[in-house]
Amino acid sequence: MTRDVHPTVSVVVPVYNEEDALETFFNKMRKELGSLGVSWEIVCVNDGSCDGSFAKLQTYVNDDDRIKVVDLSRNFGKEAALTAGLDHASGQAVVCIDVDLQDPPELIGPMIEKWREGYEMVYATRASRPTDGFLKRISAERFYGAYNLMSSVKIPENTGDFRLMDSKVLDALSRLNERNRFMKGMFAWVGFKSTALEFERGERLKGTTKWSFWKLWNFAIDGLTSFSTLPLRVWTYLGLIIALLSFGFASFIVARIVISGVSVPGYASLMVVVLFLGGLQMISLGVIGEYLGRVYEEVKQRPVYLVRERLGFDALPKTKTEQSRISRRAAAQ
Repeated sequence: MTRDVHPTVSVVVPVYNEEDALETFFNKMRKELGSLGVSWEIVCVNDGSCDGSFAKLQTYVNDDDRIKVVDLSRNFGKEAALTAGLDHASGQAVVCIDVDLQDPPELIGPMIEKWREGYEMVYATRASRPTDGFLKRISAERFYGAYNLMSSVKIPENTGDFRLMDSKVLDALSRLNERNRFMKGMFAWVGFKSTALEFERGERLKGTTKWSFWKLWNFAIDGLTSFSTLPLRVWTYLGLIIALLSFGFASFIVARIVISGVSVPGYASLMVVVLFLGGLQMISLGVIGEYLGRVYEEVKQRPVYLVRERLGFDALPKTKTEQSRISRRAAAQ
């Protein structure tokens, strides 16, 4: 069987411990992609799965030459896995989607139509969050609000990684070599002509979510610190406000001593002030530490991901676009 040297659509799929979901995913994707009348490939990135995901992926590669696998040397996280998939995609347009099928493959057709109309990025926006719990909905709303308030690069609310991108967008993304990667922010930062498609997000069909509260919290911190220095700058203004309040309070104490002769402040109020200022100092040091840690990760210049094995690919990258993306990434590593 001969491979399409330049498929119209590449579908990039990060995979981490999704053994139970793969069969349903591939059955659904092949049916949907086959109905579109375009040439396609599916690039799966095995992100250090410790179940039978990789073995299953091998069987799909053997059965269908349009399915390819990038096997990472360990679990690097979804952002790194997504980066690896984008680096290895060779289509004129690339779609990012998760294995759980909460993002409907039926939306790929309308995305392609928008792309053919001239849009270079088509992202899917959730019209509502019926499958999320109350706390997750509230926390998501707060995150998007806080991020867009602090960052000059705005991201669309209720929008994940499910989107279609033109190959020129991928070329632009390949030039962003930071190690701490917040893909939603990077998608927004590169710009290009974009439009949104709304959809209702369904339930996960197979398997369980890999996102714990702690992982989501760290992900939010990564996002807020990747595209904004406001958390650092705010301490300058807060320090100035506290200094002015302290000066005003000192003036009040002096005036009170002069007028009434009271010179012994209360112990409780003194302790409150000391603990309050001490707490502010610890918080400010924590914020500085977050940014310093990210600088430390960047200056080490470690690669975003390491590949253990590639399955289904030709010996060399098939297109100049793919060659340039991989060569840029290799040079950065």
